[in-house]
Amino acid sequence: MRIIGGRLKGLRLNPPAKLPVRPTTDLAKEALFNILYNQFDFESIRVLDLFSGTGNISLEFASRGVNEICSVDRDFGCTHYLKSLVKQYDLSAIKVIKSDVFKFLEMEIDKYDLIFADPPYDMPQINQIASKVIDRNLLSPGGYLIIEHPSMKKLDNHPLFIEQRKYGSSSFSFYGQKPL
Repeated sequence: MRIIGGRLKGLRLNPPAKLPVRPTTDLAKEALFNILYNQFDFESIRVLDLFSGTGNISLEFASRGVNEICSVDRDFGCTHYLKSLVKQYDLSAIKVIKSDVFKFLEMEIDKYDLIFADPPYDMPQINQIASKVIDRNLLSPGGYLIIEHPSMKKLDNHPLFIEQRKYGSSSFSFYGQKPL
């Protein structure tokens, strides 16, 4: 696992082996950021990273100049690891929150330009994430929600679903009010 762009490009991440994570592959992450780079000015957006795990996605956004990133995960080991990287690499753009994502979503009132969710693939509530985010009005106008999930799972049952992009056994489903 490595950072693929920006000021931290090439940085290898070596999280503790016992963390309960399944990081986004470099191939899928590179494809995702190629899409997003053509849609957003990274220096002017707010990002919410749900189920952030090791912080792989949050770190990639910070490396590319995003100034406001909120990373949410319920695992102490994951949040501790990400906080240590934030401190080590002086990444003040990343705010790490230890919380259950669904409880966080019930309380959150801020709006974000990009919301990325990478839940455990076996999570029964995975198909509820889009409704929770959109019903709570957490997306800024023109913003996207992106959910990473197994390619065999379809999450196209929401009116703001735009498309699914497949990268091997993983897919990204995009939601928003404008096409990609």
